[in-house]
Amino acid sequence: MNVAVTQDLSILSLIADASVLVQLVMLGLLLASLVSWYYIFRKYLGIRRANQQCDLFEKDFWSGGDLNELYQGVVNSRHSSGSMERIFEAGYREFTKLRRQPGQDMAAVMDGTRRAMRATYQRELEFLESHLSFLASVGSVSPYVGLFGTVWGIMNAFRGLANVAQATLAQVAPGIAEALIATAIGLFAAIPAVVAYNRFAGDVNRLATRFDSFMEEFSNILQRQANV
Repeated sequence: MNVAVTQDLSILSLIADASVLVQLVMLGLLLASLVSWYYIFRKYLGIRRANQQCDLFEKDFWSGGDLNELYQGVVNSRHSSGSMERIFEAGYREFTKLRRQPGQDMAAVMDGTRRAMRATYQRELEFLESHLSFLASVGSVSPYVGLFGTVWGIMNAFRGLANVAQATLAQVAPGIAEALIATAIGLFAAIPAVVAYNRFAGDVNRLATRFDSFMEEFSNILQRQANV
């Protein structure tokens, strides 16, 4: 008899016996969880690669080499360049273009250079922040979706007991158990998404700070170079 109870209350049997709406809720939460894990691994690898590229470029940039040679190297390896390299490329290209124009005021040259770097900076941040909103949505919405499935399942369980003269725990337990699985799946989808979102948002903010510092330092270098 104990074996039969265990089989009746197994996870798979509870899911199979749940109502269609609760099953759809579970399926949607499982799909959201799978997509979240895909973006989590993808974003982890992307941010780690962005940090490594920044480290390598800053090492080359501060080695004291010629800026023209560094610019040519970035242009030639554009397909594998990182965010900071693209910011440098946009700024140096705009700087050299504006400086060649006759009658250009140095303040206007530097202003155009900063605008070019800022535009590239915004594009790079948008790329680094891509799919973070999906993780935030899954983390905030999944528990409520799972709770909806649970409430619906418990409601159906009690409705099934309406015509029973004497309800026992054995009669109501399977319906409540299958309903609570929806909440469990909702938490399973939400917790990794929230943790990943907080981690990646912090990583992107740190990268943004590095980009800001680089743009300021690079602008100062270009301004000193132009005044020589």
